[in-house]
This record gives sequence, structure tokens and C-alpha cells, in this order.
Amino acid sequence: QVQLVESGGGLVQPGESLRLSCVVSGRTFNRYSMGWFRQAPGKEREFVATVSWSGITTTYSASVEGRFTISRDNAKNTVYLQMSRLNPEDTAIYYCATGRSANPSSAYRDYEYWGQGTQVSVSS
Repeated sequence: QVQLVESGGGLVQPGESLRLSCVVSGRTFNRYSMGWFRQAPGKEREFVATVSWSGITTTYSASVEGRFTISRDNAKNTVYLQMSRLNPEDTAIYYCATGRSANPSSAYRDYEYWGQGTQVSVSS
């Protein structure tokens, strides 16, 4: 049984930082890409960032490029999302997901397993 457990969400002020973590079990972690998505109230789930199986290749959405960094530690079966300079538009539930292949992708359909999500709220 594949499980993904996110952590690290919370309430922060604009301009602050957070680091999300996602631990994966039940799957050979280092064979698959990983991704982060988010869903704000009343909006569809959207792509945030993805990383290849090796951690070498990363891709970001335009809205987070330069502020967020995705990384992974294959020895710990964990993927991270370092978020800096947060603003209220980043408020959402953040989900991690395992890819269907080793290659990174921004497409929702290319992800197979999903975590339950962690809430990130940015407000003054």
C-alpha cells in the first residue's frame, strides 16, 4: 500500500518562509518523479513543482518560479518544497504526488498516488 504523508504547513505572514515535507512508503521511491500541487478554495488543483527521480531536473509553475525550491532525499524517501517570500495568493492545500514514471511532469494525469494534503495559509 502506497502512502504519502505531507507535513510542514501552517499559518505565516506575507514574506515569510515554510518548508513542506512528504514522506513516501510502499513504493520504490527513487524510480519515480515527484510533484507538488496545490488547491485554493473554489479553484482547481494546480501544478506547483516537479522533480525527476534523480533530483537533477526540476520544473516550476510561473507563479512560484524563483520563490519555491523542490528537492528530494532518496535515502529518506522524502520530497521537500521550500517556499520563500510567501504571499496571500499562495494560500492553499498543498499535495505531494508520485509520478507514473521517472520523468518530471506538470500534468495532473501523470501522477498516480497522492497525499492527503497540508494547509498553507498566508495572512497578515
